[in-house]
Amino acid sequence: MSFGTILSVIFLFIWGVAMSAHSQDLTNLLLVNAAVQMLLFIVVACIPFLRTGRMSYVDIAWPFGVALIGVQLLLFADGDIVRKIAVGAVYLFIGLRMGMGAVVMGRATGVIFKTEFPRYQYRKMMFEKTGARHARMHMLAEILAQGIANMSVLALPGFLIATNTSPSISGWEIVGILVWAVAYILETVADTQKLLFISKSENKGGVCNVGLWKYSRHPNYFAEWLVWTGLVIATVPSWLALQGTESFFVWLVLGVGALCASIMLYITLVYLTGAKPAEYYSVRKRPQYREYQETTSMFFPWFPKADASPVGLDEVTTRRGSSD
Repeated sequence: MSFGTILSVIFLFIWGVAMSAHSQDLTNLLLVNAAVQMLLFIVVACIPFLRTGRMSYVDIAWPFGVALIGVQLLLFADGDIVRKIAVGAVYLFIGLRMGMGAVVMGRATGVIFKTEFPRYQYRKMMFEKTGARHARMHMLAEILAQGIANMSVLALPGFLIATNTSPSISGWEIVGILVWAVAYILETVADTQKLLFISKSENKGGVCNVGLWKYSRHPNYFAEWLVWTGLVIATVPSWLALQGTESFFVWLVLGVGALCASIMLYITLVYLTGAKPAEYYSVRKRPQYREYQETTSMFFPWFPKADASPVGLDEVTTRRGSSD
């Protein structure tokens, strides 16, 4: 059984348990969103993959699916108006920013529409290297896993928050939004530092290790993970409020499901389509990168083991699991 299939089973289990919740507002959102996400992924990612063999179309389906969660929150959630608008706007912002960025980059470079992202070439290579049969079906399973994540664990934080009718705002929610805002700033700073670095001709062909990149080899991935972790933190009071209305099992699964939004993004950004695939190619293209690995933390920012001077270009980031 492929990793994508395992994730799909876990996410479907969480979705199924959540559908048994007493909150009609929550179950309605889950049901409508499931139909929306599956239709989106079949049309935008699965059919193009079956026709071209390229997984990269998922980089369009996934973020626009996140944006559609935001639309549903704004239009259909019956919770407190402040929460509904705030969390709906966050989902819209996350999704549209990444989705439009993927489309613009794809049209400009041909990646997605004509060629495959290296990270998805890496996934295919891993399937072949491990001797997995029917690699094409495993790749399709990973595409569907991301769609099922959108219909379950990635939607749950927003749905729980937007169905909370309490008029008072908790400190957890304020902290969560602040974490999200800080993460967005960090991601923007990291991207700007990379673009400024690679714009200098003397840095061509080297490794970007300036600014935030001196403390993490993938500060953009770390910041993106922090975006979703901030949402999970903001979900805590809404989840706790359901303790008296849901059975212990359903309540527990809802909490674990919301937490899985942070866990899934970590796994994706480090192992599946993020840091590991990016570094596989970086080490082979840039001899200096191995030294960078030895001195700099891979994901979580930390002080470098030894000072390293700027030596050039790593890989241009394209957001969410892009090759650094």
